[in-house]
Amino acid sequence: MLSYQHAYHAGNFADVHKHLVLYAVVDHLLRKASPITFLDTHAGRGVYPLDAPETQRLGEYRHGVLPLWQERGRLADEPLLASWLEAIARVQPDSSRLERYPGSPWWLGQRLRKDDRLQLFELHPGEHEHLTLQRLPVNVRRSHADGLTGLLAGLPAATPRLCVLIDPSYERKAEYGEVAETLLAAMRKVRHAVVLVWYPLLPAARHRELLEHLRDGGLRKIWRSELTLHEPGEERGMYGSGMLVVNPPWGVDERLAAAMARVVPLLGATSRYTADWWVEE
Repeated sequence: MLSYQHAYHAGNFADVHKHLVLYAVVDHLLRKASPITFLDTHAGRGVYPLDAPETQRLGEYRHGVLPLWQERGRLADEPLLASWLEAIARVQPDSSRLERYPGSPWWLGQRLRKDDRLQLFELHPGEHEHLTLQRLPVNVRRSHADGLTGLLAGLPAATPRLCVLIDPSYERKAEYGEVAETLLAAMRKVRHAVVLVWYPLLPAARHRELLEHLRDGGLRKIWRSELTLHEPGEERGMYGSGMLVVNPPWGVDERLAAAMARVVPLLGATSRYTADWWVEE
């Protein structure tokens, strides 16, 4: 089933959470000179115009990136948030107005160095067509293919370091188990890889299958962060966003805690951010 299109949700609170974590992790990785292969298993379109009919239909960005954008002057004293918002400004036709929201291909592609590499996978034909229209650096490859299969087929990477983002839609219940199996198989091939996994928090709590599968699979260094808008069951649909980071760079958890302390009040009185070690080293 390939019905999911992220344009309906671009710039929402889950994107804010996911891309702040991604930005912080990449920022830490780039402090070392050795080349990195970045791999995005579910790339999407790359950049999303916020005035697109799909995005306007739900308008989720109004309760996600927009409040941060509107308060960017007051957030300038928080280093991670200030840098992240400055990056968003660079993708706007007019840097004073929020008209576009960048997806993970842009967040990864715009920071590539000469010897780094980025492999993008997108299986949805319409989404892949949009992706091919995006202007990305020459050291980026796009594939119209399943990203989980492509990840395993491409290991080990040609560069000394590897960073992977796994961000499926979880339209199918089986995807939770598929993500866990793929991650465990990938880590057996490249134990030093830094892997980020996004998951939705839904009342059915299917994300627990993913977490327990990884714990039972023997991984020992997994950091987890979750951003919730309200308690489960108060409303239908997704109530929160979760991120796992396998082999997180040292200190990234503290930087994100400081940034999220400023983000949470802008998302509503019932919003909460929590982070811990799901499996300690």
